[in-house]
Amino acid sequence: MKVIYGIQEGLEVLSRELFFSDQMSNNSIEESIFKIFGRRLTPNQVVSEILSEVAKTGDEALKRYTKMIDGVDLQDIVLNKNRILEEISDLNAEVFNALRISAQRVKEFHMNTVPESWFDEAKGYGEVIRPVEKVGIYIPGGRASYPSTVLMTAIPARVAGVKEVFLATPSTGQAGINSDVLAAAHVANVDQVFNIGGAQAIAAFAYGTDTIPKVDMICGPGNLFVTIAKKMVYGQVGIDGLAGPTETLIVADDTADPRLCAADLLGQAEHDLLATPVLITTSESLVSKIMLEIDKQMESLSKKETASASIENRGVIVVVDAIDDALAIANSYAPEHLCLMIEEPWSSIDKVSNAGGVFLGENSPEVMGDYIAGPSHVMPTGGTARFNSSLGIAQFIRRTPVVSLSQSTVDELAETAVTLARLEGFDAHALAVELRVNSE
Repeated sequence: MKVIYGIQEGLEVLSRELFFSDQMSNNSIEESIFKIFGRRLTPNQVVSEILSEVAKTGDEALKRYTKMIDGVDLQDIVLNKNRILEEISDLNAEVFNALRISAQRVKEFHMNTVPESWFDEAKGYGEVIRPVEKVGIYIPGGRASYPSTVLMTAIPARVAGVKEVFLATPSTGQAGINSDVLAAAHVANVDQVFNIGGAQAIAAFAYGTDTIPKVDMICGPGNLFVTIAKKMVYGQVGIDGLAGPTETLIVADDTADPRLCAADLLGQAEHDLLATPVLITTSESLVSKIMLEIDKQMESLSKKETASASIENRGVIVVVDAIDDALAIANSYAPEHLCLMIEEPWSSIDKVSNAGGVFLGENSPEVMGDYIAGPSHVMPTGGTARFNSSLGIAQFIRRTPVVSLSQSTVDELAETAVTLARLEGFDAHALAVELRVNSE
C-alpha cells in the first residue's frame, strides 16, 4: 500500500477522476472486444451497437449476443417458477436460512423508511406517494455469485410497493444460473428471472422484447458495459445510479485493532483488481502493524492474487495529525463505505458529510453491511455520495404534489400570483387567476 503523510498530500492523492477511467483504458478489455466483434471498437461503441440491435430485433439479438459474448447457446430466456424450484431443491438448508435471516433484516430496515402521502387542508396542498410499477434488477454473474445483491435490490422494491419485480442475470457457462442467486430470488419474491446478462440485459429492460417486459426502473451493479448501458438508456427508463469499483475508507486512531483494520481492508481488496482500500490514521505506529497483519492474513485467502493486486495498486494509507483532518479527506473523497475505527465514533458522525454508508466502531464492519446489517449494500461509488444515496425506498417511489385550493385561499393568494405572472410577461397566466377571484 502507498503510504503518504499530511492532509494536503492526502487530498491530492485521493482526488477523484472519472470513476471508471481505469477500466476504459484497460488493454485486456480492448483485446476482448476485438476477439468477440472482430473490430477495434471502444466500450461505448460496443454498448451503443448492442442497444440498437436489441431495440430492433429483441429476443433474437439477446440470443445472438449471449452466444457471441458468453459462449452460451441460450434456449430459454425465461426460467419459470417450477424450473427455479427444481434448481434450488438441493440447496443447503443453512444457505436458505441465511438468506431468510438477511432478507428479514433488510425488509425491517426499509419498512422504517417508507414515506406516507399527506395533505394539508388549510393550505390546500399535499403529496401522493406512489411506487413505480415495474422494476428490472440486474445481478452480475460469470465467475462470481451475488445472492446478497438480489436481496439488497428486490426487497427494497417490494417494501416500496412495486407491483412487478424482474431479475436478469447471466448463466455461468452451460451450467445455467447459479442456484444461490435463484434461491435469493425465490426468498425475495421476484416475479420472473431472465437468463441474460451484460448490456443486452439492460437494453431488454429499457426497450422490452417479446419475452422481457419494458420496465420503469433498472437497478443493480454490473461491469463496465452494464454501467455504460445504464447511462445510455437513462431518460427512457430510470436507473439507480452508475456503479464503479467498490471502495472502503477506514478512519482509525491509536485505539484501533490492527488485525481488524487489516481484515477490513482485505475484505475490500478481494472484490476485484480495481477495488480501493484506504486507511487514514492519526497513529503512525499503527501503519506498520497493519501492514504486517495484511501480509499475514493474505496468505489464507482464496482470492489472494486479486487482493494482493488491489492492495498493491489501489491501496492507500494516509497519516494525518488529527481526526478532523482524516474526516476532511474522507468528505472530499466521498467513499462508498466509511468506517470509523476510533475511540468515540458517534462524536464524529455529525462531521461526516459525504459517504455512501457509515459504519461505526469495531463491531460494525462494512462486511456486515454487505450481507445482513439491514441497509442495502448498493451504495454510491466514485465520489457520487456527494449527491447520491444508497439504494432504498426513495429510488422506487414517485412523489406527486397535489393542489386543491379553497375559494378563500384563491382570493388570498391571487394578487401575489397575478403580480408574479405579469412580472414574467404572461398575461394569460394572470387572467386565469383573476377569473377565479370571488368578486363579491
